[in-house]
Amino acid sequence: MSPEQRAANAALMKRLGVVVLAMFGFGFALVPFYEKICEVTGIRNIDGPASRPLASTQVDASRKVRIELDANVRAMAWTFRPAQPVIDVHPGQLGQVTYEVVNTTDRPVTGQAIPSYAPQEAAQYFRKLDCFCFATQTLQPGERREMPVVFVIDPSVPADLPAIALSYTFFEVEGGKLAAAPSASREKP
Repeated sequence: MSPEQRAANAALMKRLGVVVLAMFGFGFALVPFYEKICEVTGIRNIDGPASRPLASTQVDASRKVRIELDANVRAMAWTFRPAQPVIDVHPGQLGQVTYEVVNTTDRPVTGQAIPSYAPQEAAQYFRKLDCFCFATQTLQPGERREMPVVFVIDPSVPADLPAIALSYTFFEVEGGKLAAAPSASREKP
């Protein structure tokens, strides 16, 4: 390589180094610039969340809906019950209830919970965000588990629907399918 070529390469490397340093500095300068833009436009409260209380504008605080909880098991040796049988929530308010289940057998058992609502039209206003009923539950012998249901009652729930009954029934699951109910008839050999 000729001396002129080396000098040109060195000059190019210096210019590229300056560009890299400028880009790095610009990246750091963007943080306070972004903070200032957000403060001026009101997009973000620069003082932090403590200075501005959070409130949901969809909660209807003028009324409450009574949620009555029930739990059943079908052909299973589990005990299953709600931790609290009744809860009152405002429409639009985030609610949470807990169910307790215990496997009273000496073997692992897998079950699936199926929800039902009363009155039936209440189902369209009961929005579950997280629920143990979304998946099968396997409990080891003697295992006790608390399982939450996180929900919201749709703010459009009619005023003439003051109470919703939420009932879960656990069924035993075998091989990923609901187990057949024991039949009274037996096959002859």
